[in-house]
Amino acid sequence: MKNRLLATASCAVATIALASPASAQTAVEALRDNIVVTATKKANAENVQDVPIAVTAFGDERLDALQFRDLQDLTYTIPNTQFDDIGTTPGTANFSVRGIGVNSSIPSIDPTVGVFVDGMYYGVNSGVLFNTFDIESIEVLRGPQGILFGRNVTGGAVVINTKDAPDEFEASFKFAADSGFRGSGLNYYTMGSVGGPIIRDVLNAKIAVYWNDDDGWQNRYTGDASAAAAANAVFGGIPTVAPAIPLITQNARTGEVVNHGKQETLIIRPSFLLKASDTFSLNVKFEYGQVDGDGASAQNHTNGLGQTNPFYSAPRDSFDFSIDEPGITDNDWMQVIAEANWDVPFGDGTITNIFSWRDYESFTRGDIDATPLFLFHSDAALDQRQLSNELRYAGRFFDALDATVGVFYFTQDVKYDEKRFLLGGARNQFGGGQQDHDVLGIFGNFDYEISDSLTFTFGGRWTREEKTADIANLFLNLATGSVPCEVTTGTCPFDFSDSESWTNFTPKVGLTWAANDFTNVYAHWTQGVRSGGYNFRNTSSSGLPTLPTPGGPVPNPAFDPLFLPGPFDEELVNAYEIGFKTQPGDGKATINAAIFVNDISNMQREINLADPTAGVVQTIVNSADATIWGIEIDTLVAVTDNLVFTGFLGFVDGKYQSVLFDIGSPNPNASPGVVDGADLLLEIPRLSPFSYGAGFVYSLPFGRDGSINARFNYAHRDANFYTDNNLGVLNEVDIIDAGVEVSPFGDGVTFRVYGKNLLNENNFGGDTQLPTSIGAGTFSPLTVGRRIGVELQLDF
Repeated sequence: MKNRLLATASCAVATIALASPASAQTAVEALRDNIVVTATKKANAENVQDVPIAVTAFGDERLDALQFRDLQDLTYTIPNTQFDDIGTTPGTANFSVRGIGVNSSIPSIDPTVGVFVDGMYYGVNSGVLFNTFDIESIEVLRGPQGILFGRNVTGGAVVINTKDAPDEFEASFKFAADSGFRGSGLNYYTMGSVGGPIIRDVLNAKIAVYWNDDDGWQNRYTGDASAAAAANAVFGGIPTVAPAIPLITQNARTGEVVNHGKQETLIIRPSFLLKASDTFSLNVKFEYGQVDGDGASAQNHTNGLGQTNPFYSAPRDSFDFSIDEPGITDNDWMQVIAEANWDVPFGDGTITNIFSWRDYESFTRGDIDATPLFLFHSDAALDQRQLSNELRYAGRFFDALDATVGVFYFTQDVKYDEKRFLLGGARNQFGGGQQDHDVLGIFGNFDYEISDSLTFTFGGRWTREEKTADIANLFLNLATGSVPCEVTTGTCPFDFSDSESWTNFTPKVGLTWAANDFTNVYAHWTQGVRSGGYNFRNTSSSGLPTLPTPGGPVPNPAFDPLFLPGPFDEELVNAYEIGFKTQPGDGKATINAAIFVNDISNMQREINLADPTAGVVQTIVNSADATIWGIEIDTLVAVTDNLVFTGFLGFVDGKYQSVLFDIGSPNPNASPGVVDGADLLLEIPRLSPFSYGAGFVYSLPFGRDGSINARFNYAHRDANFYTDNNLGVLNEVDIIDAGVEVSPFGDGVTFRVYGKNLLNENNFGGDTQLPTSIGAGTFSPLTVGRRIGVELQLDF
């Protein structure tokens, strides 16, 4: 490790002299610069302060200051926003914006927060949270964006724009290393890009490469031999469970502490920009990515029913965990995005066509019991291929009407395979599903200037969507020691096949008032729709009647006919928002605020329950109607030319208006198998009441071109519930990030020292409740704690 670090440092130092000095822009200047956004899809990008929606935008220099690696780095910089990795299958997004989110790793669940990279929509939540780099800007839009971005953005949208091939020769390299300095491994980053004109004014080209070698932050204690003996005393030879259960095994390295969370990432991104004429350009970007490493670093702690696993349990406010199966993460993807722009005289407008294709494959293995014993292990494989094309026109008419109209087509094929190995392999379950998914949308958005100070916005989107699914029930494919069947290879028999289609129209109406030269006030109403669908992780058996009877036992959810694979119906959000954006004091301060109300009908929930037979059961249902409202404030104040303070505040509150499904069981405050007032009193998952933060950036120019920049950020997020029955809980966290960067010769050379999560706060991607049949407790994938690192950036 030391040799690698010294080699990287030596190479970097040797090239410092070649870096070209330039006039340095201080961090304060970069922070105060007006950022333009592309999310409105108009012919020209707009200043973020002129866009009448709640949006937080990050330019490339601010992302550099944040040590941006993936979208999780932005979680504690935006109000009412959670960009979490569920951890069960690393890289799987469980995003929530304004309390509307996803709570599972099931790939057949459509996102509530759409992620768009260079105009390409990610069709599944998997593979979203891997490292990325060479980013021009990121725009986070809060609230439904159903007109311009289509379905499945009921919570919001994340718009990522990577850097184009430049008109002049440019090269940039970064070398970084960080660690937790507590026995954890080193984490190395190397990234670089080289680009410029191949044929001046006609063809530009660029190649960008990213490599990350993470030796693992977490420590895995492999347990105690006495735990295996205790487990065999409990489980061994119980005929009602299996005719003969093999010995419950553990990792042979008894009592050893080893690094966990190892991961290697390689991303290669070539791009070409063709300027065929003054009016036509074609921008093509390819990407290949590969991520290999360990599985989830999962903790088992006392669950919401007070059940502690006797074989291993950790304090929930610690990073302690002990697993016998280190797990596997193996991901590969290829994608191409081609954007063509043609300027036309009609309306002085632009015709844009964005074609994209993506092929993503993943395999993960995880220790779901999160103990040093073989009680519940799981494999999951996903093959996803998607293709999309968007054709749109944007122009201006009568010097008063901005129009954006277009048509969008999306198709994807998804295959998912899951294998569960319980009680040392004595009870195994195999299944999954495959799905063909097609979407056609026609949209239009119009801004009409009624007067110099008043603009009326109206628009709508018509969508037709169809899904065809084949599903293999995990409970119907049982085996002990046999070769498992696989959906991805076609060897698992399907017991459920169905097709469903949905058609709808989502409108938007709004007003924007320019109160003065630096203040805009806006109000709008819009609708968003989240697609219906099917559950690939089906563990029900409709042939076994277990509906509740008066005075009878609580039914086993694994057999409940209510837990069928679908189809579940669409989720509809009526969103109301009032906000203002102002920059008083000659732009020295920025204050943006919004109040919103979301009325949600047929809320889709991934109900997560412990089950003695399946281990964990998840069903996807339209569980409730709910109302969520909140307040958001973003501020930036330039105290001096060298000092800027930033801050944000988010408050969100939600309440069920009606409950359509028993979401409370087995919470002791709810009535098993009954929908009643106790269900109405439950809190909505991933709804954190308060999120807030404050920080500063101080810049000190020195010499002719140099600068020193220091930053400090504090952020808080309240605890919130993970499961619908409110038994699973995500921790309250307080995060402090800080850093100092020095550019002694201008922009050519920059040294950075940074710290992330300096308070070493722990949290979880999820808090799944486990059954007593495997000892109880939880499966709770840990987040990463404190990291301190250094970085060298060279720009030519």
